[in-house]
Amino acid sequence: MKHKLAVILILILVVSITAACRVKAGDDTDTRKEEKSSQDKPDVKPRNSTGKGEEDISREDSLEESVGEYMERMTVEEKAAQLFIILPEALMKDAGTVTAAGETTRKAVGQIPVGGFIYLDDNLKSRDQVKTMLEKVQTYSMERTGLPMLLCVDEEGGAIARIANSGRFDVPQMEDMSVIGARGDTDEAGKAGRTIGTYLSDLGFNVDFAPVADVLTNQENQVVRRRAFGSEPGLVAAMAAAVAGGLQEQGVCAVYKHFPGHGSTAADTHEGYAYVDKDIEELKSQDLVPFQEAADSGAEMIMVGHISLPKVTGDDTPASMSREIITGLLRTQMEYDGIVVTDALNMGAVTKQYTSSQAAVQTILAGSDLVLMPDNFEEAYQGVLDAVEKGTISKERLDESVRRILRMKISMTKEKEMK
Repeated sequence: MKHKLAVILILILVVSITAACRVKAGDDTDTRKEEKSSQDKPDVKPRNSTGKGEEDISREDSLEESVGEYMERMTVEEKAAQLFIILPEALMKDAGTVTAAGETTRKAVGQIPVGGFIYLDDNLKSRDQVKTMLEKVQTYSMERTGLPMLLCVDEEGGAIARIANSGRFDVPQMEDMSVIGARGDTDEAGKAGRTIGTYLSDLGFNVDFAPVADVLTNQENQVVRRRAFGSEPGLVAAMAAAVAGGLQEQGVCAVYKHFPGHGSTAADTHEGYAYVDKDIEELKSQDLVPFQEAADSGAEMIMVGHISLPKVTGDDTPASMSREIITGLLRTQMEYDGIVVTDALNMGAVTKQYTSSQAAVQTILAGSDLVLMPDNFEEAYQGVLDAVEKGTISKERLDESVRRILRMKISMTKEKEMK
């Protein structure tokens, strides 16, 4: 009897110990599950909320800090000057056709440190001349502001190529983009972009007003017929992206143009009024596709044209002057937060309706960041200063554009330092 009782007591003890171990093991397993569950949950750090790693976040913070430091030091006059890309002759009126940079350029940049220069055929004589001129301009800009200037050119390849078509430079000539687009080879388009970017970068340019992202839906269109990649939106988007990528690989900023699309117009905005007879849904299915792709891929700069869209805006206001088109459509609906630059403001579609002052102020109010080639720079610049002083252009609106421009310029400087 005593023996049986001892056996029973031993069995009870073994069962108790086993149960206790199971409870302990269960507690431990649950703890591990909680730990694993915690690890699986999205991290509260910026990495997971933005998709950026610690190094990217640090770089971004450093960039924002640099932008803030510049903004604090800049006067209103300096900020307003940064909004303009002009012909060098517009800043040095008595210099004739500008083919060199010397003390006159240094003084002019010192007085009004504009955001950039655009160079045309007559400014470009030879490789050594251009390299020396642009190097000096950048030296004067760095001395004055600590920032590079945007040194721009129209070098699309094919029909529009200030360098390759001049006969004065030993560089490859590209076929028309319509010919390259017809072959549908994005590798070929990328190679074209890299080739153009290579010789532009060698000369000292850092911005190319290319690629043309217009979808050619009107075969009678003479403005971009040879310059557009084709009439199929997806093809145009892919080819434009390839050219842009090639340019950017060589350190040249690509500029997609002419938003919201010049491919269905019949008239030429260089001469006067031109319009697109499409509603917003038609635009979204055709003309806007390449620009949406550019916005989604983080394009640094998009050029807005002077095309009117009466079925979208209800009037004949050029897109470059329309808040509904730039801020409402491009910024808000298409979620683009890069730099918006106007097409040249000395074109007939603008000059027949606006003074230089009115055009500069209106396009900034509409949402543009960079004002390209106003008909009268002095009037346009003073008009912006007056508008800021009166509060027509708020200081917040001015700062918004200047911040975008500074981010790009500081990034250019840092990338150059890393090479």
